[in-house]
Amino acid sequence: MNIKPLADRVVIKMLKTEETTKGGIVLPDSAKEKPQVAEIVAVGPGGVVDGKDIIMEVEVGDHVLISKYAGTEVKIEGEEYTILRQSDILAIVL
Repeated sequence: MNIKPLADRVVIKMLKTEETTKGGIVLPDSAKEKPQVAEIVAVGPGGVVDGKDIIMEVEVGDHVLISKYAGTEVKIEGEEYTILRQSDILAIVL
């Protein structure tokens, strides 16, 4: 992937959700919730954004919990990614 986010933006790839319930029921795509856990694949440099100094607190490879409808979905080289601001990240999953 050749993409470099600007300022306080990060590029994430959503992690796959379980396709069956614990009871073994297979869920169709229409019944699945949008996943909220993602892996960071690229991080912007931070810097001054809207007059505030932004320090990037996430790194490539971190798994993060994001707001449900945050960011902009893009398709690059056949893969789906989401670009969002660091402030849309709720937590780092340890």
